[in-house]
Amino acid sequence: MRSVAMVTGAQRGIGFGISQVLAHRGFSVVLCDLDKSALEEAGQTLPDSHTEVLDVADFAAVQVVVERIEKTWGPIAVLVNNAGINRDHMIHKMNEEDWDAVVAVNLKGQFNCMRQVIPYMRARQAGRIINISSASWLGNVGQANYAAAKAGVIGLTKTAARELARLHITVNAICPGFIDTPMTRRMPPDAFEAMMEKIPMGRIGTPEDVGRVVAFLASEDAAYVTGEVINVGGGMVL
Repeated sequence: MRSVAMVTGAQRGIGFGISQVLAHRGFSVVLCDLDKSALEEAGQTLPDSHTEVLDVADFAAVQVVVERIEKTWGPIAVLVNNAGINRDHMIHKMNEEDWDAVVAVNLKGQFNCMRQVIPYMRARQAGRIINISSASWLGNVGQANYAAAKAGVIGLTKTAARELARLHITVNAICPGFIDTPMTRRMPPDAFEAMMEKIPMGRIGTPEDVGRVVAFLASEDAAYVTGEVINVGGGMVL
């Protein structure tokens, strides 16, 4: 029986790259996202995968989905908190709605999923939680809401790691750098080139680059790794 991995924000970009790598490493992946048709299309390309429409910012909805996954497809061995949005503005132009929306998905959404999955993992005294933060947690112009939420993910990760270590549940964070996604492809050419100049390795990252680090943290090889923050950015953050 394949181990079950729940991946949020899984229909495209980094989330789909993570799902692909995990599926090809032998996991039964449950892809979770908002767009039902896009989600189902993504799921059809992966072996032994399932889909769940989910708004991670909705605490009650997360509870329902986690319960259904546990009952229908088996215990959740791996949770990958990837779902995220951005609504970029300088602080003096940012409105309350844009602040609240980004924090609700990028930080509260990760808490919601962890809160519902952790009791099951505690009962089994086993599990892997991998939270996707961002290099922007260190601060980035025009991303006060996003940076604050992603910095919060680091604190959440380290706290959970301390709480769960004695139960053999590991909790780690990954900070992707500049990754080739639909979002980065929409950037103006000059902004794209400016970002590329910051990367010592000289290339943009791929979703699969992130996925392979997730797969390591989800494996038995990483059984003694917890509370870590791993940059996946070609040396962009040194």
